[in-house]
Amino acid sequence: MNENNKSKVGKEKAPIYEALLAYRHSKQRSFHVPGHKNGQAYHRWIGHTKQDTVQEQKWTETFAEKERVTGTGQKREHEQGEAVFAGVNPLNPVDEHNPVGRLYEADCSQNSVVPVRAYLEMMEMDVTEITGTDDLHHPEGVIREAQELAADCFSAEESFFLVGGSTAGNLSLLLTVCDEPESIVLVQRNVHKSVIHGLMLGGARAVFLEPWVDPVSGLAVMPSVETVQAAVQKYPEAKGVFVTLPNYYGMGADLTPIAEVCHDAGMPLLVDEAHGAHYGQHSELPASALSCGADGVVQSTHKMLTAFTMGAMLHVQGPRLDRSLLRQRLAMVQSSSPSYPVMASLDLSRRLLHVHGAEAFTAGLAAVKAFKRGLAELPRFQLLQPADVPLQQGPPCGREVPAAMLGRAGYTAQDPFKVVIYDDTGVLSGYGLKQQLEACGCVPEMSDERNVVLLFSLGSTLQDAEQLLEALRHIHEDNMPPEHSLPLIRSAQSVAENNPPKYVSTWNIKEQNNAVSDPVVFSLQPIKETDTIELPIEDSSGYRSAEMVIPYPPGIPLLYPGERISTKVIARIRTLGEEGAKFHGISDHTARTLKVMKQR
Repeated sequence: MNENNKSKVGKEKAPIYEALLAYRHSKQRSFHVPGHKNGQAYHRWIGHTKQDTVQEQKWTETFAEKERVTGTGQKREHEQGEAVFAGVNPLNPVDEHNPVGRLYEADCSQNSVVPVRAYLEMMEMDVTEITGTDDLHHPEGVIREAQELAADCFSAEESFFLVGGSTAGNLSLLLTVCDEPESIVLVQRNVHKSVIHGLMLGGARAVFLEPWVDPVSGLAVMPSVETVQAAVQKYPEAKGVFVTLPNYYGMGADLTPIAEVCHDAGMPLLVDEAHGAHYGQHSELPASALSCGADGVVQSTHKMLTAFTMGAMLHVQGPRLDRSLLRQRLAMVQSSSPSYPVMASLDLSRRLLHVHGAEAFTAGLAAVKAFKRGLAELPRFQLLQPADVPLQQGPPCGREVPAAMLGRAGYTAQDPFKVVIYDDTGVLSGYGLKQQLEACGCVPEMSDERNVVLLFSLGSTLQDAEQLLEALRHIHEDNMPPEHSLPLIRSAQSVAENNPPKYVSTWNIKEQNNAVSDPVVFSLQPIKETDTIELPIEDSSGYRSAEMVIPYPPGIPLLYPGERISTKVIARIRTLGEEGAKFHGISDHTARTLKVMKQR
């Protein structure tokens, strides 16, 4: 980061979080929103199963005693009117040996309308834009300081906090580059639905780029450098290139060559790095998109780091994005009443990395390694990882694959925290293995027909790894393959030769015949119900879809409104439905029928 832009606040500080603690400890009377008044709305209901007046008095005494007890061991310093809090975390769970805590929990358990203590204490820090808490849309104080610290931590020139997840970041980036009607944007085809929505909001014309497909796993990664180069040459007027990296399985490659192609053409490279907020923070993790030269990068801090759900960041660098316009777009797509607990969690997540650096990931990586060591003793369950054979080789067994598969290797890096396993015997599908793991108390991130994605993080422990291994041992014993004599260990190459990928992952969207599509017009103009009919899915081939069909997770549209429906898409929807996949955007959630345009 530019030295002139570095925050003068120390990296060990968490300005937003500290401001909320100061507000909480000030015990000021609230004559502003939110209406729960620091949680007071629930105080009078504590113990209302007994005599009201007695219990209300009891609550008052209990709350005063709680303040006295929890004050022990805490240090409060006042500098220029602001409280600086250090010591016992005020959000710790109730101490079982604390009589005040037990009394509080007993009262809450008797009345279903009263939240648990931790939730009520969070309400004491759920504030709005008042003196001392700054304004996300015009930051001058603690939010500005927190964002400057984030930029320093993630090596950006400027960082923006997002309270609407990576969705808000993707929308704002697209609305920034689409600065005139029918702007052309070069877009990876298998993008998150928020990117499609951004194209619609911007009235853009999307040129879809076919993603490179790993021939061993059959999973799409990102467009090859050759595909991006061809698109840039064909559409030199394009406003930018938008790709997703890593994919949902943690697969990726070096973005630097693609960034160079974009910049040589004067275009910004925009990256949905939702699952890579931790990238570049440890030597065992892949490089970050920013370090590869990306101009605008969206990260879901809540996915792979420690922020609350919906907490994300947008990082920018270089001269190719209009930052004034970007701020305006962010104000359009983000709430004017942002969640301060979410912003504080972003602040704390950054502080953890800033203070502890690579050490923050030591325990999580140790858990992953312990799991992989244990998995080696269960050869039935294999790992997805970059193959030893050249990845740019032709498709296995003569299977038809997209044109974008050819060219430079597109899978050279794997996120160690995304552990992707599959049953090498074929007895259990990915969906089946996921269900069995959930029955054993281990909840995976997602699954497809073959694979299960297990998401570790810096918060994972050796105990987590051992419980997961124990679950797999149990599953193995209860689901033995019919022929015990068959060897269970096979190389990734032999898997590809004997079981060619079916390409049914919810991540794969690859219906184009060419690596670079013709421009596709997006708009907000609704499709009239009178212009549509609902057909059995098997009869919809050749029609244009009247709705978006989004297998979830991860939320990659299989069809968007106006797109021609092919027999291949129909087959994929049916296969995913039979395997238990869920669909968003579709009227018939069973996916037995589709809403299509009457006129073909």
